Amino acid sequence: MKSKLSKKIQPVFFFIIMLLTFYAVFSKNDLTQIITSLRKLNPFYFICASFSAVFFVCMEGFMIWFLLKACLETNRSHSSTHVQPTGNQVSLFRCFSYSFIGFFFSGITPSATGGQPAQLIAMKKDNIPLGSGSLVLMVVAVFYKLILVIIGAVILLFWKEELAGYFGNYLMLFYLGILLNALLVFFLLLVMFHGKWMESLFVYVEKFCEKIHICKPSFKRKEAFHHLISDYEETLQFLISHPAKILLTAICTLLQRSSLFLLTCFIYQGFGLSGHGTLLIMALQASVYISVDMLPLPGSQGISELVYASVFASVFTETYLASSMCVTRGLSFYFLLILGSVISLFYSRGQRAK
Repeated sequence: MKSKLSKKIQPVFFFIIMLLTFYAVFSKNDLTQIITSLRKLNPFYFICASFSAVFFVCMEGFMIWFLLKACLETNRSHSSTHVQPTGNQVSLFRCFSYSFIGFFFSGITPSATGGQPAQLIAMKKDNIPLGSGSLVLMVVAVFYKLILVIIGAVILLFWKEELAGYFGNYLMLFYLGILLNALLVFFLLLVMFHGKWMESLFVYVEKFCEKIHICKPSFKRKEAFHHLISDYEETLQFLISHPAKILLTAICTLLQRSSLFLLTCFIYQGFGLSGHGTLLIMALQASVYISVDMLPLPGSQGISELVYASVFASVFTETYLASSMCVTRGLSFYFLLILGSVISLFYSRGQRAK
């Protein structure tokens, strides 16, 4: 009952946040001026920015395809009698679909919690083993966060004073983003390397919570956490036994992240602006992303626009700031969200027709 109610509330919450965001953006800016500025945007750079946005999602699909094939091949080699018909069915374009589905459900749920479950459901419908799908998505998720933490650490190490000048009052939000992402990566690695210890700790905490009546005893909860620990330990073994594939995954993740940061540079050049280098703009966009990535808002709506407007105020100037924000967020989030919703709809209908 609670699950059904949650599914109904989440889209409503998403659209409320979206409407409030649109109101906040357009009520404080002259819509006519925004439209006039948008007309000055060079179509070539707009296409480049659009390609960067699509590349961001497709690169995840490529990593899913690459790792899934490796995982299924490993499973087949370990079991000569067990035939897995899914091996030949894992196509690159199908994995692109998984990535867009994940983006859509991540975008409409707080802290992007709905993405991976939706991807696993799609994989299960395609007869991909749940263990293989979970393993691949975990590897992608670990590197997704790890690369972001590394980028943030490099920015802090070599560019802290300049960053403080651009961020102003939002600098603490950047620190919070680094901390939350680092804690998540640390927790994932801790579970991987010390799974049994973490499971024992969970049992102890659960018993304590049951004793003080915070939660009721649940066998399903224990079983779910046990499977989670097992999956992460399996992830670790996969990482250790495939160093070359993991290195390529790390490189692809860096390229994927960079494509989204480069998108802002294309918009900057598209408006015919100069004076700020590509690396600086990418570093600022990366910092904005780090600041809002872990916040419990669907698609980080509202806060993303606020931080962007503050950080890029001196880069795009007042004339193009609102326009650049509309295009950047429009392409990197809403455009991809629409694509993801369309692909999710067609995918769902295609599965029902089978």
